Amino acid sequence: MTSKILVIGATGNIGKVIVQGSAKSGHATFALVREASLSDPVKAKLVESFKDLGVTILYGSLTDKESLVNAIKQVEVVISAVGRAQILDQINIIDAIKESGNVKIFLPSEFDNDVDRTVAIEPATATLSNYNRKAQIRRAIEAAKIPYTYVVTGCFAGFFVPCLGQCHLRLTSPPRDKVSIYDSGNGKAIFNIEEDIATYTLKAVDDPRTVNKILYIYPPKNIVSQNDMVGFWERKIGKTLDKTYVSEEELLKSIEETQPPIDFAMGLIHTIFVKSDHTSFDIDPSFGVEASELYPEVKYTTIDEYLNRFV
Repeated sequence: MTSKILVIGATGNIGKVIVQGSAKSGHATFALVREASLSDPVKAKLVESFKDLGVTILYGSLTDKESLVNAIKQVEVVISAVGRAQILDQINIIDAIKESGNVKIFLPSEFDNDVDRTVAIEPATATLSNYNRKAQIRRAIEAAKIPYTYVVTGCFAGFFVPCLGQCHLRLTSPPRDKVSIYDSGNGKAIFNIEEDIATYTLKAVDDPRTVNKILYIYPPKNIVSQNDMVGFWERKIGKTLDKTYVSEEELLKSIEETQPPIDFAMGLIHTIFVKSDHTSFDIDPSFGVEASELYPEVKYTTIDEYLNRFV
């Protein structure tokens, strides 16, 4: 038996991949979409592609309680993939789940670092604020006694890998001449392609081992440092990049002097590469499980393999 799944934030970066993966894996899949978003031709085309996969489109929003409750009453699983600006609006999802009374598991919008164990510090204010908002939602879910799974993914490969960790540059293909290395470049981080994140997330929705746990998507071959990533790329292109080493002090000063939204991206660089936020703790069975151990049958894409598409 596969559960009926509602995805909220269905047209976003990770939401659309989850919708597609859910439909293709045989789940009865519902997507909550704001009618106003259809004025965007790209999103309108995406919604049509959902329909082609058999996805049921429900129109509504996080601020329309009636549409939210009606959508949730049709499913057993709710996955939220809303963006940073709407994290606290998930309180409305919590209230609607309580009212509907039929949801067996809620996966809030995480897909990031473990916000309860982050070592992020000032002046990465934008990064800290995002983590704090997600932690507030965790506490609200727990207070409401709603069964949950928090999906901790590390970095989206599509955002971090093409720029070799220099995510504030928003590169779409890795550089072939030079790269900035943060601190020593040896801090270990986690990187996953979005399709694998969706696959592991969907495996978890019907798995009692993930209920009231954190699902860490930490496949061993994707626990790599910035130096590792740069090394993979250099071997593929047969060239050594010129490297500029940026100290922690220099990076923190740059964050202070940088305007939004780039300060957020630079805060991620500090938190992930300098402070090793993803790997600064051990996963204890009392609070978490690791996805590639639970689902060894999933053939995930390694970061070394992912870089092949840019050669």
